[in-house]
Amino acid sequence: MDYKSIENFEEGIIIKDVVNFKPKDIFECGQCFRWDKQPNGNYIGVAYGRVIEVEKRENDIIIYNTNLEDFNTIWHNYFDLGRDYSKIKANLSKDPLLKKAVEFGEGIRLLQQEPFEILISFIISANNRIPMIKRAINKICEKWGEPIEYKEKEYYSFPTIESFHSATLEELQLCSLGFRAKYIKDTIDKVYNNKQNNVTPCFDTGLDWIKGLDSDKCQKELKKFNGVGPKVADCIMLFSMEKYSSFPVDVWVKRAMQHFYLAPDVSLPKIREFAINKFGSLSGFAQQYLFYYARENNIKI
Repeated sequence: MDYKSIENFEEGIIIKDVVNFKPKDIFECGQCFRWDKQPNGNYIGVAYGRVIEVEKRENDIIIYNTNLEDFNTIWHNYFDLGRDYSKIKANLSKDPLLKKAVEFGEGIRLLQQEPFEILISFIISANNRIPMIKRAINKICEKWGEPIEYKEKEYYSFPTIESFHSATLEELQLCSLGFRAKYIKDTIDKVYNNKQNNVTPCFDTGLDWIKGLDSDKCQKELKKFNGVGPKVADCIMLFSMEKYSSFPVDVWVKRAMQHFYLAPDVSLPKIREFAINKFGSLSGFAQQYLFYYARENNIKI
């Protein structure tokens, strides 16, 4: 584990002596959309139907608005705290080029997010900017999610498949989704109908069947959803399905790979293939370090 102990207090919990955990690196490395930095430097986010606030104070991480039970059943896995990131970083840093990116994003941890939310969120993310992605997701949650109050402010859970299934195409189009509205509607219907019909093999509300497939079959099944191409499928696999050999290639990862390793004219599939061959089971971790380094430093080719 990447921490020493857990302490309970009135407002939440304290994770003592945490290593490899920097809130900015975690919440701003492209893997999540429902976390926002506060004026005091903390981050407030919504996940698994709960609102929590995360503060880093010297070597400790404080999580407000939670308790030990929720930490043990939700947040320990969500923040991937059982994994030794020092070992991962040491392995990846054997590559002197990648070492730069690892050192820059030293506090990144891969969140283990809910697959249905990530499926919808990354369909929305395709060819889209982060402020617009967050705005669309927030509108969806306000319309079909459940309200949650924290610090006299109302937040909303991500919709369940049952509540979301009531959405019409016209209502979705009012959520700043643009052309993606029809993809979202089609995806909701497919997930809901497969669950209701108990098709086997099928997608249930947690997409557990597809999550249990090997990486190649997992990507193949995800791409059956309208709006899910190779990059979006890889994001869903990496950020919610524990497929850590996935390597999503977007514009920033392409620039990073060309900056460090490859010629400018290499295609996206070839970049992905090269990375998976090079980084193997740690490809997803390498991707996050490379993405964060390239975007934050505005790497250009």
